[in-house]
Amino acid sequence: MNSPNPPPAKQRLQVFLAHAGVASRRAGETLIQAGRVAVNGEQVRIPGTCVFPGDRVEVDGVLVQPEEQIHYLALNKPAGYICAASDPQGRPLALDLLPPHKERLYNVGRLDLRSSGLLFFTNDGSFAARLGHPGAGIEKEYLVESTVPVSDAVIAEFLAGVLVEGEWYTAKRIERLGRKTIKVVLVEGKNREIRRVFSHFHLHAETLRRVRIGPVLLGDLAEGASRVLAKTELEELYGHRD
Repeated sequence: MNSPNPPPAKQRLQVFLAHAGVASRRAGETLIQAGRVAVNGEQVRIPGTCVFPGDRVEVDGVLVQPEEQIHYLALNKPAGYICAASDPQGRPLALDLLPPHKERLYNVGRLDLRSSGLLFFTNDGSFAARLGHPGAGIEKEYLVESTVPVSDAVIAEFLAGVLVEGEWYTAKRIERLGRKTIKVVLVEGKNREIRRVFSHFHLHAETLRRVRIGPVLLGDLAEGASRVLAKTELEELYGHRD
């Protein structure tokens, strides 16, 4: 789904920054409080300050404007691609697999270099913030194939909660598909959660593929291909929009 983004009569500054694709609302508040945002040449440090059509908004001295088109895309990321806007090591970017867009798109959440599967891209900062918030309760489903059998004890401990280097990791559901293959459903989706738990139990995930985010299925989307999210998928993902 791509949608126009007409400017309202007025809006909060952090909302303006989100609609301009600069940052999520929360990150926008941080930019404002740090004194990096100016409105009509005047530095603003108070989140919630209202801006009006025609106001000149700058971040670090660079003019920003609401983007004309809002995009919501699903990509089947292959292994070997990184989730970043650029890479000093010159590794392939998942972003470069998308069709060309005038607007600046960024990934919602991440998949590490070796992982593959479903990944969202957008220029809607509010959408990205909602999906990334642990309180959203959006399930993420993964197919994981281990190099060695995964024991019932490992599955039971992951479901109960595992403390790894001071961080708790808990799976919502796990389904055994084979001696070495399991389906894991996470809610919080902490960084490299499955790989960290596997490493804790001296296991190695040979393949790790995300096949679902909330109501959105990877389905038969070809590796490296992308598609526009349907309106019904967006509504189910985070309900009504502010």
